[in-house]
Amino acid sequence: MKTTKIQHKYIIFLAALTIGFSSCTKDFEDLNTNNTGVSDEDLKPNGQDLEIFFRQAQLSIYNFSAGGDPNSYQVQQNLNADVYSGYFMSPTPFNSGQNNLNYAMVNSWNGEPFKVLYVNVLNSLNKLKNNGLAETYPVVWAAALVVKAEATSRVTDIYGPIPYSLVGTTGSIPYDSQEDIYKRLFLELDTARNLLVAFNSGTDTTQVPANIEEADLVYKGVDNRTRFQKWLRLANSLRLRLAMRIVKADPQLAQSEAEKALDPANGGIIDNNADNFRIAVPSGANFSNPLYFIAKNWGDTRINASLESYMLGYKDPRIAKYMDKATGEGLAGQYKGIRVGAAGLTKDAYLGYSSLNINDGTPSFTASTAPVLMTAAEVYFLRAEAALRGWANAGGSAQSLYEQGIQSSFAQWGVQGTNAYIQNNTNTPVAYVDPQNSRNNAAAPSNIAVQWNEGATSEEKLERIITQKWLAIFPEGQEAWSEFRRTGYPKIFPVVVNNSGGLIDTDIQIRRLPFPQNEYNTNAAEVQKAIQLLGGPDNGGTRLWWDKAGANF
Repeated sequence: MKTTKIQHKYIIFLAALTIGFSSCTKDFEDLNTNNTGVSDEDLKPNGQDLEIFFRQAQLSIYNFSAGGDPNSYQVQQNLNADVYSGYFMSPTPFNSGQNNLNYAMVNSWNGEPFKVLYVNVLNSLNKLKNNGLAETYPVVWAAALVVKAEATSRVTDIYGPIPYSLVGTTGSIPYDSQEDIYKRLFLELDTARNLLVAFNSGTDTTQVPANIEEADLVYKGVDNRTRFQKWLRLANSLRLRLAMRIVKADPQLAQSEAEKALDPANGGIIDNNADNFRIAVPSGANFSNPLYFIAKNWGDTRINASLESYMLGYKDPRIAKYMDKATGEGLAGQYKGIRVGAAGLTKDAYLGYSSLNINDGTPSFTASTAPVLMTAAEVYFLRAEAALRGWANAGGSAQSLYEQGIQSSFAQWGVQGTNAYIQNNTNTPVAYVDPQNSRNNAAAPSNIAVQWNEGATSEEKLERIITQKWLAIFPEGQEAWSEFRRTGYPKIFPVVVNNSGGLIDTDIQIRRLPFPQNEYNTNAAEVQKAIQLLGGPDNGGTRLWWDKAGANF
């Protein structure tokens, strides 16, 4: 009888989670209460807490917005990092043409990544922690820590300092420096690795919950031993990514953490596409891939001119997998992107430019396409950079790993012609021409070719590695934007119209989002301390801790 009652209220509880909350860190504990009549403890006996909260955390890294409306994802990432990375641009002149796409930063957009992290991810994982997941199912808690590290790293890479170490306590919550956050993430990944190794070696004798297949949206359809071997490889791969991110800020820590990630004794890294980090689209509840939804139903995102320049210039066979041909007048049969911050932008004029591949051929993107957050190709390129830097355990030369990265990406997208592409030393990115407005035209952004050149400088080799990594990890704009800020590669077109009032340099391009207005309203004293930790004014032109100007070598 009790089970029936809880199952009925469980449906109400799920509905409540779709509503959202207006406050974040200061009211974090308030999010642990609700008016559904179902407590977190009520959900524990049937494992429904895991199914609700672990799923919610996974779905919010790249926010699905339960119920199918991708508005949260649109301002969490698509109108920010997806554009700043050089992947996308909107044909829609939001806010009368004054918006983040031309650096007139919109307060109501800037807080979404922050809100989603605290309300959807950290709050959900805190509920599982309070319900004893770490003691009852340690290996599942390990996977939860990996999700936590992935989600948190993305948000600190957007703002810089954020509240972290004391989230979950009461009162005004202080911000941690980005350096301290990264060090804490490495420690939490240590815990996750140790728990996963214990399970995979058989020394963890606890059971896996019966509903793990429903709760785990990343590695489905495999036995539990295989499942958690994959989570271990993901944990190590994420450590490698974060280690490389800080290479200019703390070279010694970067190298030690990267070599730890790459050490085969620690369980391995992602080296095949079967282990790629993807979030399955849940059936029911009207869920859909949010990027697909925005492209298909709203027409609010189109391909960026930078992506057009590189893919056309390289004659990259993945282009038909990434984008549709344009449909606008005089553009049929062409691939045509939009410059970021384009002059003269109107939706009627630019809607017919190339969209995500949602129509042509057998589309790569549908409502049920799982968003991919890390690939084997990315990890090969990270390893190539590790080898270039002379770090241990890379597992090959910079050239061999670079070429394996390209091969892995071609295999992921199911295209042919890998060898010809890798060996091409003549094709380079091309100039951009906007048939609607010549003010948006631009010369080719780079003269870098695909073929490896062992005689090149380390800086040129890195440009080659990062450029091909950028092409391979499409459409994951958050990681691409972070790597562009870290390295300066690939060289992408800057905004045409810069409405920042001088706060953001057109050529240097945007470095971060400002802190949310809601934090100024509810946690103002701590925000002022956070600005001190940031080391510069709270605007889009201030560099993060790991974002250092100058050459990479």
